[in-house]
Amino acid sequence: MMKNRLVPIGVLAGILVVGLLGGCAGSGGAREQVIAAGLAQLGAPYRYGGEDPATGVDCSGLTYYAHHAAGIAIPRVSSAQRTHARARSGRRARPGDLVFFRTAPGVHHVGLMVDEERFVHASTSRREVRLARLDAPYWRARYLGAGTYLD
Repeated sequence: MMKNRLVPIGVLAGILVVGLLGGCAGSGGAREQVIAAGLAQLGAPYRYGGEDPATGVDCSGLTYYAHHAAGIAIPRVSSAQRTHARARSGRRARPGDLVFFRTAPGVHHVGLMVDEERFVHASTSRREVRLARLDAPYWRARYLGAGTYLD
């Protein structure tokens, strides 16, 4: 007899995203792969300097991992990710784009947009990878802009 097993939320999210994106034109493209890889890490532990979801990721480690999972090389740290990304004008980040924040003097944070309103990021306050809303007062007040490595 098979025992019931709990499936980690990150795995469920990844399956859901892949299923939802499967019906899109151009499914399996780099943008969709980056989003799926980022969402699959929901619940992964936060670890400063980490870039492996099995042992923990920090914010730029998560975005680095998601892009590399899709075969896209990006810098490892958030400030370099922002410097080298193609800037998106205004507040119009697209799913798959990176969003950048200044959370304290000299401290930057990065997340990965998963839809028109939410981004996935490695949260220091919750000590895990989670979703947040770009229009939440905390993030809106700290928003620096968006950039992309995707077409």
